[in-house]
Amino acid sequence: MKVQRIKVEQTYNLRHKILRPHQPFEACQYHTDHDDDAFHIGAFNDKGLISVASFYLESHPEFQGSHQYRLRAMATVEEFRGMGAGREVVNFAERDLKERKADFLWCKGRTSVQKYYERLSFKP
Repeated sequence: MKVQRIKVEQTYNLRHKILRPHQPFEACQYHTDHDDDAFHIGAFNDKGLISVASFYLESHPEFQGSHQYRLRAMATVEEFRGMGAGREVVNFAERDLKERKADFLWCKGRTSVQKYYERLSFKP
C-alpha cells in the first residue's frame, strides 16, 4: 500500500460514492477544499485509490488551541475496510501535522463509526 498527499479532486469520487451517494456530486466538494492550509491524503493499492481523508485548519468550538486541524471526509472503499488503509492515511497525516506544529486533531464522525475513530485514539 502506498500513502501520499493527493489533489483534492482525487478525493471527490470516493467521497461521493461512500459518504454522499444520494446527493448531488457537488455535495462532496467543500468550500475549504482549496484553502492554503488544507491537505488531502490517499492510500493506493494495485486496484487504485482505496482510502481518502482531508485535513483543514479549523478550531474545535469547545477546545482551546491556536493551531487545530479537523479531519473530514474520510472514506475507504468497502471491500478494503479493516485492512489498515484508513489507519495509514491518518498516521501519514499525523506526521504532517506534527511538522505543522498542530495542537489538536479532531473530527465529527458519524456515530456508526465511533468505535473506528476510538481505535485511532480519537475520544468522543
